[in-house]
Amino acid sequence: MFLYITFLRPPPRSSPPGIPIVITPQIANDLRTELFQGSQDIYFSWELEKTQFNPNPSVPLAITKSQKLTTWREGTAYREINVPLPAGLRNGSSYRLVLTTHDQGHPHIINLGGPSIGSRPFPVISMPIRFSSQANISQNSSKQEQVERIYRIPLPHDERKQVFMKVKEQTSFDLDKKVWDSGVGLSSWVSSLISDDPSSSSSSGLVQTMMGLLFSKTPCDIIELGAGTGILSMTIGAIRSSICSRSEGGSIIITDLASAMPLLKENIELNSGLFSSGTTCPHGVVLDWETENLPIEVSNTPGGFHLIVMADVTYNTASFSALVRTWKKLFALHDPQQRSQKPLILLGYKERHPSERGLWDMALNEGIVFEKVGERSGAGDAPVEVWIGSPNGNMNGVPRST
Repeated sequence: MFLYITFLRPPPRSSPPGIPIVITPQIANDLRTELFQGSQDIYFSWELEKTQFNPNPSVPLAITKSQKLTTWREGTAYREINVPLPAGLRNGSSYRLVLTTHDQGHPHIINLGGPSIGSRPFPVISMPIRFSSQANISQNSSKQEQVERIYRIPLPHDERKQVFMKVKEQTSFDLDKKVWDSGVGLSSWVSSLISDDPSSSSSSGLVQTMMGLLFSKTPCDIIELGAGTGILSMTIGAIRSSICSRSEGGSIIITDLASAMPLLKENIELNSGLFSSGTTCPHGVVLDWETENLPIEVSNTPGGFHLIVMADVTYNTASFSALVRTWKKLFALHDPQQRSQKPLILLGYKERHPSERGLWDMALNEGIVFEKVGERSGAGDAPVEVWIGSPNGNMNGVPRST
């Protein structure tokens, strides 16, 4: 599992320059349902707001030096804390509040390619706070409703090359508007493949096939189910944008229910500079697993898809039948005259209840075999497991494991 710094009481959208910012920080699991039970120092810094986020790593972020704010303990989880204002604060300026768990290097950035991702609680960045003498002194009516996190994505062929991705989340309890563990864990696993040799004997045949799809210039059509904030597909899109030319990328379609679309599309637009072409820029589409027909944007994909990706889609066992039916519909789009194999399924899974593993049996009954190929342990407890599924005809002698 992973732990996340967030705000139980978010900062305000605006504040008079001389009034302290009051927040209640929180360290909890991805769904904010379980508080961290240990103790953890929390540091703060201020980032001067810029007109547009620049993913170029050569441009330093205007962040002040981190200072210790408090020590988190579950017993004081609901305590309000005053945050010292930025030095030299000017009327009319805007800053983002950054909370981290250490003060070394770039503590506000989450390294997706790092082997120890999630060993510390993930940092968080507020939306801009405008300091204005005209701001309403009462902060309670104007609390922020979103936060951001920054993720470092290494690029193929040269690990020193990198891009940075911003992902917005809601501070409310809407489940489809937060980054969940499996989204981060699977994005990290995909990023870590960049430094692997696809011919390595330690990689299974399915992993080598997956790497061939993700990291080659060959067009690859990808669809994500239950995308939420879009972190997984945006990670894949950023990686493929560094490899493919404008005409080579294929397509990346991100799907979820209509309620997820506004934030999903906002995140895609926020990171538009990471995607070199329309073919590697994810495209948000509403797809309800319960509906009979696939959206036209999905069903019109020539030849069908190479890859179906998803993360944390198993929390509701009542939806399994609809999910499997959706897989079958996507398999039916496959045109053997254009593509030799039906799509592979890449699944990020964190067990929340043992009954969720019934999905593997349902898949097997439909001729879909899953193999566990990796995991991300984070801070302990239930790890994020990485599974690759394939129709029987795609296995080609690869060891099968359920």
